[in-house]
Amino acid sequence: MRPHAEDTFADELKALAAADDRPRPARWRLSPWAVATYLLGGTLADGTVITPKYVGPRRIVEVAVTTLATDRALLLLGVPGTAKTWVSEHLAAAVSGDSTLLVQGTAGTPEEAIRYGWNYAQLLANGPSRDALVPSPVMRAMAHGMTARVEELTRIPADVQDTLITVLSEKTLPIPELGQEVQAVRGFNLIATANDRDRGVNELSSALRRRFNTVVLPLPATPDEEVDIVSRRVGQIGRSLDLPPAPEGLDEIRRVVTVFRELRDGRTTDGRTKLKSPSGTLSTAEAISVVTNGLALATHFGDGVLRSGDVAAGILGAVVRDPAADRVVWQEYLETVVRERDGWKDFYRACREVSA
Repeated sequence: MRPHAEDTFADELKALAAADDRPRPARWRLSPWAVATYLLGGTLADGTVITPKYVGPRRIVEVAVTTLATDRALLLLGVPGTAKTWVSEHLAAAVSGDSTLLVQGTAGTPEEAIRYGWNYAQLLANGPSRDALVPSPVMRAMAHGMTARVEELTRIPADVQDTLITVLSEKTLPIPELGQEVQAVRGFNLIATANDRDRGVNELSSALRRRFNTVVLPLPATPDEEVDIVSRRVGQIGRSLDLPPAPEGLDEIRRVVTVFRELRDGRTTDGRTKLKSPSGTLSTAEAISVVTNGLALATHFGDGVLRSGDVAAGILGAVVRDPAADRVVWQEYLETVVRERDGWKDFYRACREVSA
């Protein structure tokens, strides 16, 4: 349903590799310059267009790529919905050609997910051995000089997080049961993502945090930038779902982005009216979800044109997470801002209808 980045953009990666004549770190598929170009987009000398994967400050991408070219691990930090997972996947795809060496962090992630596990049938039959050992994605990345990914690092229990300290500082993973160790091959590195707004967060120890170079991914700086991001991702997702393009939907995308930014910032775009903010994050990722769902509604139950009624229910679900407090915030925003705004009458009526 969702091909990996290295498969989706295989042609772009191939074109970059062919045109890339700059120095490459050990076992990198591309040079740091080419990796940054892959993420930020550009046009190669042969006319090949590289589509942007990340829309944001260039320096952030350059710092992230440079970090991976050293022996420092990279921590992508930011509020939910700032494309941390998206960026980490594309970095791994461009650097190693494989974004699948992934540990998904949860409250129940065990040490085995980061270190190694055992095939218990072989373990009971023959005792501890290399054949009975089941390597984790991190161990495989160390052995082959590739990039591993750890998603939602701060959701992993603190004692499991600290398993990474030896890996990142000594570049080795001991296997005491065998009296052996796995030493990292040049080219190995690790990208972790984390946010501090999620419930159930486990703070990183100072010892572990020192092993990372932290890059903070900000929310889109301007409305136009956020509209561009939402439009691009909705187009990509729509194609994967066989939904027709909706060029007439740009006005609705801009409307959704405006609502999210105003409620997120606690003031209207013109700065004249202060607003209460709901409990949700109202991230760019949520805006993409709202518009994609609206596009599906317009396609399957409408005339294919994205309209206010198609996005109203999605916005309500994104804004009203706390049925009591958030509903008050939403109703106040509708009556004091949306109702009085020129050109928003249809949107106001649609939102009133779904909020009733």
